[in-house]
Amino acid sequence: MIEKFKVIDNYLMVKMPEEIDHHQSLYISENVDKYILGEQVNNVVFDFEGTKFMDSSGIGIILGRYKKIACFGGKVFAINADSRIRHLLMISGLHKIMEIMD
Repeated sequence: MIEKFKVIDNYLMVKMPEEIDHHQSLYISENVDKYILGEQVNNVVFDFEGTKFMDSSGIGIILGRYKKIACFGGKVFAINADSRIRHLLMISGLHKIMEIMD
């Protein structure tokens, strides 16, 4: 089983699933929030390596976690986003609040 949440230094690494929709969003959001509030992480890194589909609930996950972590001065990052996911992050405006890394 792939570990979906892992703390490295003050970064929470979140391995996003293959499909991000409303079925996955509640589980991901609740767990990331627990780490933000309980593990004293300052940054959240969403790893889209295996993600092939994301709907608006994925945007909601990122936006909601950004609002929480920004209160503590933290940042949100996206890594390993393919061209479709990267395009979605750009057209939704999320690139303005998070760093999209290659």
